[in-house]
Amino acid sequence: MTTYIVVADAARARMFTRVGHKLSEIESLVHAEGRMHEGDLVTDKGGDVHESTATSSRSAGNENVATNHHEEIFAREVADRLYRARTENSLEKLILVAPPRFLGQLRDKLDGPTAKLVIHSLSKDLTKANTDAIGDAVDDLR
Repeated sequence: MTTYIVVADAARARMFTRVGHKLSEIESLVHAEGRMHEGDLVTDKGGDVHESTATSSRSAGNENVATNHHEEIFAREVADRLYRARTENSLEKLILVAPPRFLGQLRDKLDGPTAKLVIHSLSKDLTKANTDAIGDAVDDLR
């Protein structure tokens, strides 16, 4: 069993294992919808051009609904992968690194026993960082 380090945002999750001070990337999950804009995620409601202003005023307050939904779907996918790692006895400790919003969603989706393995959380977006930068950011988190 080992320490897993998950570096994620709404569109990508990189999973590492750490032995001593060396990180090895073992898996990468991609969720393309996480990179899309809200307007691209919502299907056209129909209607003609003259209804566009009425439709937009009626939908005020529902901004980012589709984005939130896709973030939750991806957080569930990452949590399910961590659940499998735990049940396969390959996960002893867990460090989560993600922007604050996605970090909260990910924590919410973890099952109880997996959540208990989280030893540290880091509110940062390091999904595009190289392995050395990620290693430096989590090196003192043991």
